Amino acid sequence: MSESKRIGILTSGGDCAGLNAVLRAAVHHATGLGWTVFGIEHGTQGLMDSPPRARKLDIADFDGTIIRRGGTILGTTNYGNPFAYPQRDGADLDRSDEVIAGYRALELDALIGIGGDGSIGILDRLAQKGGLNLVCIPKTIDNDVSATEVSIGYDTAVQVATDALDMLQPTAASHDRVMILEVMGRDAGHIALVAGIAGGADVILIPEIPYRIANVVRKIKGLQEAGKHFALVVVAEAVPNEAGNKIVQKFAGGRSAYSGIGHLLGDRLAETTHAEVRVTVLGHVQRGAAPDARDRLMAAVFGVHAVELIAQEKFGRMVAWRDRHVVDVPISEAIAEPALVDVDGPVVRTARGLGICLGDQ
Repeated sequence: MSESKRIGILTSGGDCAGLNAVLRAAVHHATGLGWTVFGIEHGTQGLMDSPPRARKLDIADFDGTIIRRGGTILGTTNYGNPFAYPQRDGADLDRSDEVIAGYRALELDALIGIGGDGSIGILDRLAQKGGLNLVCIPKTIDNDVSATEVSIGYDTAVQVATDALDMLQPTAASHDRVMILEVMGRDAGHIALVAGIAGGADVILIPEIPYRIANVVRKIKGLQEAGKHFALVVVAEAVPNEAGNKIVQKFAGGRSAYSGIGHLLGDRLAETTHAEVRVTVLGHVQRGAAPDARDRLMAAVFGVHAVELIAQEKFGRMVAWRDRHVVDVPISEAIAEPALVDVDGPVVRTARGLGICLGDQ
């Protein structure tokens, strides 16, 4: 356990709350073992550069304020898969050997990768190709990484969405409006479902449950007939239109992201219910908040356990949380398939029991 090691740590994929708290935990534990920790900047991009963009991390870098900060002090990227790195001419170039060379140049004994399922999958491919000693920590506001009940960043994103509903409710009631809140989550509806329940939503639409506008209209008109002249609607960004097509916004450079279902739904509800409808797209506000207590705790637990896995030379593993215990699983198991909302599970049953319309009836 006390043998000196050189380990690297990086954050990859979209940012979220709790990343700095993970870094703090890993650095504290590794430094206590007499190891040297190098923070790699901007994910695998930092390893591609020559020399690699990395800096030594010490306990002094992590004072009491760091666990309260959103984002990541190392920077991150969700662009530029090293196995198919986009070029200016539109072609893709395999730069995976450069990443492996960066690991070697830093003379690392192991690497801790903090990422979502996409980033973890790429890191695992790199580890297998280059014989890298890899341990991963799951982070994603979408909470769609298999084999773990929770990922870093999810709980804070849910709290931000719940807070938004708390603030939308009074203005909805004051003006007899239908307030639609579009939230992130990629192809999973976890944020929309949990925040919707916690925030007292009347309608929750998630990509895992097909819906019909007529069912949503019936719910809202039923509320009006019962004397409640406002409604809160939560919709996940990946919910498709009535034709089954997901709404995508395209950006310069060919990149795209889900966006627009909230406004589309708003137009349809305004037409069919004759209510005054307003739409709020929460967007990246869910990523940038200070981590809540749960995310800070999970960050500490995951960071410490990742270092312990390296000490035990248990590589190719991802840290996970199950049944109130920290465990570790093969990375291949963790990324085998996304963890979507269980449509027959207890959370969906709870929503139905509360009389929340999920759009399917």
